[in-house]
Amino acid sequence: MITTGDGTEIFYKDWGTGQPIVFSHGWPLSADDWDNQLLFFLSKGYRVVAHDRRGHGRSSQTGDGHDMDHYADDLKAVVDHLDLRDCIHVGHSTGGGEVVHYLARHGEDRAAKAALLCAVPPLMVKTEANPEGLPKEVFDGFQAQLAANRSGFYRDLAAGPFYGFNRPGVESSEATIENWWRQGMMGGAKAHYDGIVAFSQTDFTADLQQITLPVLVVHSEDDQIVPYADSGPKAAALLKNGVLKTYKDLPHGLPTTHADVVNADLLEFFQS
Repeated sequence: MITTGDGTEIFYKDWGTGQPIVFSHGWPLSADDWDNQLLFFLSKGYRVVAHDRRGHGRSSQTGDGHDMDHYADDLKAVVDHLDLRDCIHVGHSTGGGEVVHYLARHGEDRAAKAALLCAVPPLMVKTEANPEGLPKEVFDGFQAQLAANRSGFYRDLAAGPFYGFNRPGVESSEATIENWWRQGMMGGAKAHYDGIVAFSQTDFTADLQQITLPVLVVHSEDDQIVPYADSGPKAAALLKNGVLKTYKDLPHGLPTTHADVVNADLLEFFQS
């Protein structure tokens, strides 16, 4: 654990030596969602670091600070505490927003590359400037379902669109569903409720435009959580040094369901 400036305890894992890869997880999960990636890249000689976002997993269930500014500042606290340099940052979904905001807010001095996997930038919600986004009512509905029955809501997300188990011909995995539910229920309801606003309404356009280091943007056309057309291609176009890697029919939770494919593509980018 480390303790941030506002007294929040942030849990982290830190394994191995070599160039550090820092992983930022998606909503409402924890560092455990990166198990496959941590073990794979550890075996390739990297130092792997993953933390639980505030209010998630084993970190403090604080009542406030569930916004991208605090998420980015907490990531900086972990990087500074471990004195990490030449980092590769990897963010999935909400974690991709955290990575982008961290690099723009705190600079690239300690960073070398980044990878965004099915990430929320540039902006998920529909606005006049972002007419292709999802209506705010969609995210209001998420909050209503969370408040009414968080356990059932999380179970349905994992069993359905998150991993694409609702697609014809896709074999469901009870263990994967239960692990998603376990991670989600470890965290705090208030953090997850507020986090829906953070991941859906934060505009990362200016952040993306500031970043100069190489960034791999990975997204699937069949992502049912963060729709492809309004995210991956737009993010890659806004980056000064972005490369878009598109999959055709993989789910939002592709780091888990297709870890072999994702890990190989990430390794190629890291070594390039």
